[in-house]
Amino acid sequence: MSSIIKQADIEQLEAGGLPDNLANSSYELIQRGAAINPNAPALTFFLNGNNHRNTDTWTYQQLLGQITQCANFFHELGANKDTVIAFILPNLPETHFVIWGGQASGIIAAINPLLETEAISDLLDTANAEILVTLAPFPGTDLWPKVQPALAKLPKLKHLVLVNLADRVQGLKKPIAKLLAKREEWRLHGLAGIAAALPSNIKTHYLQSGLARQPSDHLLSQRIIDPQDYSSYFCTGGTTGLPKIAMRKHCNEVANVWSSAQFLGDGIGPGKNVFCGLPLFHVNAVQVTGLLPFSNGAHVILGSPQGYRGEGVVSNFWDIVEHHRVHFFSGVPTLYAALMQIPTGKHDISSLEFGLCGAAPMPQEVFKNFQERTGLKILEGYGLTEGTCVSSVNPPLGERRLGSIGLRIPGQLMKAVLLDEESGAYLGDCTVDEIGALIISGPNVFAGYTAEEQNRNIWVDTGDGRKWLNTGDLSRQDAEGYFWLTGRKKELIIRGGHNIDPLTIEAPLHQHPAVEIAAAVGRPDQYAGELPVAYVQLKAQQSVTEAELMLFCQNNISERAAQPKFIRIIDAMPLTGVGKIFKPTLKKMEMISVITEQLQDAGIDLRDISINDEKLRGTVIRISLVDSSAQAQAKEILGHYSMTIEFN
Repeated sequence: MSSIIKQADIEQLEAGGLPDNLANSSYELIQRGAAINPNAPALTFFLNGNNHRNTDTWTYQQLLGQITQCANFFHELGANKDTVIAFILPNLPETHFVIWGGQASGIIAAINPLLETEAISDLLDTANAEILVTLAPFPGTDLWPKVQPALAKLPKLKHLVLVNLADRVQGLKKPIAKLLAKREEWRLHGLAGIAAALPSNIKTHYLQSGLARQPSDHLLSQRIIDPQDYSSYFCTGGTTGLPKIAMRKHCNEVANVWSSAQFLGDGIGPGKNVFCGLPLFHVNAVQVTGLLPFSNGAHVILGSPQGYRGEGVVSNFWDIVEHHRVHFFSGVPTLYAALMQIPTGKHDISSLEFGLCGAAPMPQEVFKNFQERTGLKILEGYGLTEGTCVSSVNPPLGERRLGSIGLRIPGQLMKAVLLDEESGAYLGDCTVDEIGALIISGPNVFAGYTAEEQNRNIWVDTGDGRKWLNTGDLSRQDAEGYFWLTGRKKELIIRGGHNIDPLTIEAPLHQHPAVEIAAAVGRPDQYAGELPVAYVQLKAQQSVTEAELMLFCQNNISERAAQPKFIRIIDAMPLTGVGKIFKPTLKKMEMISVITEQLQDAGIDLRDISINDEKLRGTVIRISLVDSSAQAQAKEILGHYSMTIEFN
């Protein structure tokens, strides 16, 4: 296990600089992992959580062979180092082949399969994708009907590569699954099939047959990957609205894997089993439960196409842990909250060493209760797509401070600074426990966004010659080096670990003839973390109901996750002194609403509630109850929310 316990250990490790023998690419990282033991299990997949013992497994030799075949297939299609290869896939073994084979031949672009047609089209167009890998028609799946209409809007797209889910069916059921897939294709497109439903500029291929004809022991391109070559594009800053795509290089991914490994050490290495349940269009799944274990010879267990959302995965999670001897997994707070409802029973979960939690703050009550019930160490961390993935984490062997995002990773600098409110200019570093803008600098920091105008004002010039990224988050650093998030300046709504840009909701609402001003904020939710809520101020002499506005949103917001849970019509929007919408007031209104409703439902009478912004802790909610004896019950109820609450 790693020797990192405190901040001084990180500084000592950094004194000698990054190792001279770092890999040049993600492909080389996986080659090194495979060389540890080519016959060791690398990837195991199960289709359904209720039948998780029925698996397919690839050794490291087989995994590297499939990745190499995939790279050669893309090379056959004309891919070079600048070709963007997009994928819209659930969590399948083929998704890993495509990600790492795509990076070995070109630039991989991850697209969320939950998006609707218009958003898919916009992202593929913005990414300049020339090759797209997605699912072929299959009964019970809705991906192809969403992707197919988008293809007509993509003149740059040359090749469509289809993954047939029937290939994942085993035994005697496989021929039946193949027939069902073909019948679904005929149902959608007639006997002429898929080819007749595509624009003439797009050629159709099937991944399985494309891989079968490729060599598995060498790259046909003979490509020598430069660390500065682009490796991947990931969508960020909201999953819909104006496309915002982060460009990352091979050196970014390699550096982040090395830095993360210094914390987790032998926790992810030969003989260790890592469960992946987060979606593979997200950097956490790709890096922390993908490239990191693959580069260290660990075994990745890929659980169902829908990951944690798949049938039977959460309900059978402790059985999965026991049977597959899972040592590590990564999740978001909503997962831990869901697992709290599943008794461990008589399952032997002693193999579990720790779980990583990121994407959103972990409610303290969930954190404490989960660790008490399972004995599992939860490592809260922080990261962002622009920082490749991990930027800070609580050390497994050191002190894990509840509510903190931990110590910065080795090789990446991180600090809170004071910025001018108007110009964003650097004014100075924050002192201990002083809140400021959180900035990061290091080899894991991305190159920028594909749209040049989105790169304005994201970099901070501190005068030290380094390139610092403004994360958009507010933070403080304590005397021992631990960081604490105190707010999100960028105002993203985080629903179940997914980012939603408020503009995605606000822009359509502003098109409604009755709406004067609209503002979207996150409402605390014990399961999703936050749910989007829209506040609306109507134009003079105009009238519309909240139900009518809700229907308008459903018809005009393409991503279902971004559709507001509630719409509230108010007389006047809270504004700053210069006339800008003051969203903190709206957020506090939602906090009060949630607390009031939860206590009322439990029959607990609320005497008073106040919300204050404190220097060290950010937003603090103070509650007074009519009957103080109900305080313990109230703490239990409200402890499932990511809010700092005190009782008077």
